[in-house]
Amino acid sequence: MDKILFINACIRPESRTLILAKHLLSKLNGQVEEVNLEKEAIPALTTASLKYRQDLLAAEQFDDPMLKYARQFKEADVIVIAAPYYDLSFPSSLKNYLEAVACVGLTFWYDENEVAQTHTRARKLYYVSTGGGILKKQYGFEYVKALVGEFYHIFDVQGFFAEKLDLLGSDPDAIMQEALGSIDAAFEGQV
Repeated sequence: MDKILFINACIRPESRTLILAKHLLSKLNGQVEEVNLEKEAIPALTTASLKYRQDLLAAEQFDDPMLKYARQFKEADVIVIAAPYYDLSFPSSLKNYLEAVACVGLTFWYDENEVAQTHTRARKLYYVSTGGGILKKQYGFEYVKALVGEFYHIFDVQGFFAEKLDLLGSDPDAIMQEALGSIDAAFEGQV
């Protein structure tokens, strides 16, 4: 059974991104473990916390509580990220999370040519996002796609998006139904 890591960067309880993500999760087979970033409140790295983490990694003290997110990420088979479209990207909580899992020696390492090699199991990542306006460019999605490809060799990255949900004259229900349908279509024929 797959270990599915659900990284929930949604803030609002009625989040439309969360609605799409839960629909996506219902299509996957496996045990879901959720990391709710609002509840976790992962702090940004500071000079002191970065040094502490580097010391832990150098000593291979991977069981320290500071590295729990990296350990979860390393053991996941499938990753689902739900991140509303904020300021051309995603909520800052997701950036803090991504920095918390990027641990040299635990989730990835560098070979003799200084090329990142992965210690993680996941080979598939889904990214779900919604926005009230026009999503002119998916910088957040592109950033995550580049990051997980470079460090973790996750190249099978699929995004699901709904946009224009709050524009005058938009039909949010129809837009959401179309996005839900795109998720259904992606899993058509799979058991």
